Amino acid sequence: MRWLTALVAALLLTACVVTPDEQGRFVALPAEGWAYGDTVAFDSLCADSVATGRLAVSVRHTNAYLYSNLWLELTTPQGDSVRRDTINMPLADDFGRWYGRGVGVSFATIDTLPGSYTLLRQRPVYVRHIMRCDTLGDIEQIGLVFINE
Repeated sequence: MRWLTALVAALLLTACVVTPDEQGRFVALPAEGWAYGDTVAFDSLCADSVATGRLAVSVRHTNAYLYSNLWLELTTPQGDSVRRDTINMPLADDFGRWYGRGVGVSFATIDTLPGSYTLLRQRPVYVRHIMRCDTLGDIEQIGLVFINE
C-alpha cells in the first residue's frame, strides 16, 4: 500500500513540473480566508532582467468554495506606470461541477491570460481578489506562471 501512495504522490508532483521556458510561483493563503485588502506579491517571475511572455493564473480551492468563479485584479509594472487587469476565472459549470482537477476535496484550475506581458525581474506582480465579500474562504493557494515567448 505504501508503494501505491508513493507512486500517486510522485505522479502528482511530476504533473506540476515547470518547464525551462516557464517560471512559476505559488503562495499559500491563510486558512481563515483571503481578506479583501490582502494583496499577494509575486517576485522574480522571469529569469532575465526584462522578459516578454504570457501569464497563467493558478488557483487551488476546496470543494466547499461557495462561488462558481473568482474575480482577480492583476497589477504588473510597465516601465514608469502599472497595468491593471481584471480577470474572471470560472471554477465551476452551471451545475456546480468543478472545472479543475484534484484529489479529495482540493481542486486546481489554471487559466492563461490573453495578450503578452513585459515583466521586470526587480518589480513584483500583485494579485488580489475583488469578490464582493470581505474575506474569501476555501481558496488554498494562488499562483502565477510566466511563459517565455
